[in-house]
Amino acid sequence: MTPSPSGPTGPGRTDVPDVVTLDDVRDAARRLAGVAHRTPVLRSRTLDALAGAEIHLKCENFQRVGAFKFRGAYNALSRLSAEQLARGVAAYSSGNHAQAVALAARELGSHAVIVMPEDTPKSKKDATAGYGAEIVTYDRYTGDRVAIGRRLAEERGLALIPPYEHPHIIAGQGTAALELIEETGPLDALLTPVGGGGLMAGSAIAATALVPGIRMIGVEPEAGDDTLRSLAAGHPVTIPVPRTIADGQAAERPGELTFSVNRRLLDSVVLVTDDEIRTAMKFAFERLKIVTEPSGASALAALLAGHISPLPPRIGVIISGGNVGVERFLELLG
Repeated sequence: MTPSPSGPTGPGRTDVPDVVTLDDVRDAARRLAGVAHRTPVLRSRTLDALAGAEIHLKCENFQRVGAFKFRGAYNALSRLSAEQLARGVAAYSSGNHAQAVALAARELGSHAVIVMPEDTPKSKKDATAGYGAEIVTYDRYTGDRVAIGRRLAEERGLALIPPYEHPHIIAGQGTAALELIEETGPLDALLTPVGGGGLMAGSAIAATALVPGIRMIGVEPEAGDDTLRSLAAGHPVTIPVPRTIADGQAAERPGELTFSVNRRLLDSVVLVTDDEIRTAMKFAFERLKIVTEPSGASALAALLAGHISPLPPRIGVIISGGNVGVERFLELLG
């Protein structure tokens, strides 16, 4: 476990760009009402005893498409004009944002073209195609997904919907933390997986506005510590393409917009190993009776591995997704 330099707390947290506010998150929640699921918050006496704290799990593995990504995707697409929706949308993603954009496009009468890595888990590719999207693949170790996505969008007149670098995406993702705190009341800390930073940025905007003084703790895979390195450097840092089982967190660099929020609102970032993620997935399956993908279990992994110190009394944990095929699940845990 490697903690990041502490972020500002208290009055310092007011110095945050107003690109996205709590009002934007609440507006996104209104758009998502009746469309996205209000996902359950689970409790476990066993988990509380192991962790030594009161734990509240926000289970986004029960969200539509199996991950929190539907929140941001639908919020962003629902704001496009009828003309743009008729032309279609484009996105690039390792899987969950791909499915989210594909489903949101279908719900809104549009169509989606998705740029996905060739090695994306088959279950995520199949689900994206199942929602009606056209898939364009690339080699994640040699290709530039952003450049490919931009080129496709320009050539075909599509609206490009990035996975995290967009204010409407960030606001939509923040509705998960909004719902959690509405249900649990004030929490002392919130643990959130960090990939490109959209879920953390949205969650931090909502949580710190609702609960002043809450500790925002990000969790990254050990091999994908771009946000931790960026916080230490004071600016976004690019790392080699991470080789980790947490494919949803295999970001090379945090977004400029998400980092501008997270560098001010995060208190720390901790790292988890792939083995610690596997342990958390196994615990979630055996004791909580839920299936998580590796990225979805990373925040729980940090808690189970004892990486949170000092340990606050009441902790929220976002289980960000559950998109893992049965063969991959057995391979990871077998």
